[in-house]
Amino acid sequence: MQAGSKHGIVPVLAAVMGNAIVSIIKLSAALTSGSSAMFSEAIHSFADTANQIFLLIGITRSRKKATEDFVYGYGRERFFWAVLSACGVFFVGAGVTMYHGITSLIKPEPVEISPFVFAVLGVSFVVELATFFIAAHELREANPHLTWTERLNEGDPSTLAVFLEDGIAVLGVLIASAAIGLSYVTGNGLWDAVGSIIISVLLGVAALILISKNRGYLIGKAMPEEIQDEILELLASDPAVERVLDFKSTTLDVGVYRLTCEVEINGHALIGDYLQQSLPDAFEEIDGNYESFKRFVVTHTDRIPRLIGTHIDLLEAKIQAMFPGIRHVDIEVN
Repeated sequence: MQAGSKHGIVPVLAAVMGNAIVSIIKLSAALTSGSSAMFSEAIHSFADTANQIFLLIGITRSRKKATEDFVYGYGRERFFWAVLSACGVFFVGAGVTMYHGITSLIKPEPVEISPFVFAVLGVSFVVELATFFIAAHELREANPHLTWTERLNEGDPSTLAVFLEDGIAVLGVLIASAAIGLSYVTGNGLWDAVGSIIISVLLGVAALILISKNRGYLIGKAMPEEIQDEILELLASDPAVERVLDFKSTTLDVGVYRLTCEVEINGHALIGDYLQQSLPDAFEEIDGNYESFKRFVVTHTDRIPRLIGTHIDLLEAKIQAMFPGIRHVDIEVN
């Protein structure tokens, strides 16, 4: 283990443990009360537990060392497993919940209210609120200078998954409580079914957001634009770089990038100092001798590619010093 990012592991572990406990007590309450909304909440928590186990697998596998077959490492495994997790939210969490809600809407059944049901909802609310705040804290700590909108756009998909799923879980507890209460007060099971359908719609929206986000990383999302701009500014400020002809980047893992670009070298700026130091002595040595002149040309022509290579190495080192997350830099000369 080494290469990949550790981002997301704390909130995901907390969410797995919290949702495993909550799903069991919710299912007990659903079986006791016969509530569709409570059953939806139980399914939601079971799905969350399974999906977050997928996230945990992805984080673990993304930290495997690079191999000959995967020279840039396994960082994108995180995004693959996150897509599977998001699909689970959509098809299991949202799909089963919607089915159960519609079934209850067509054939409503009486809902039994007991202190146990509301105790379960209370415990669920506290546990899921705690894991929600852990995920929110991780997003804030990892991106302290960004706004919340930017954090949701740039943040680790695993942490974002916990943030969205447990945020909806907290909201779902409130919806389930209202649905069960209204069904009990009005004697109409319609409210309970509607609560279940609302929860499923929220899960479906969250799943689509997560699928879209991880899809972008899997097909090669570029590094953040502000980092690209700073690198281009660095290259443009170098006297030996005439211009940048091509610039490409891709995300390998959370906060880990690969950069490739093509530059045109300003030969005069690159070898000016070198020639200024070596030409006077060389001119005296040549002293009009043609053979000496040929040796001079061959010797110094041979040094030019190495001079260019050395400068490219310095540029790559500067870029990686500025942005340690850029693990692979390939600058080519046109």
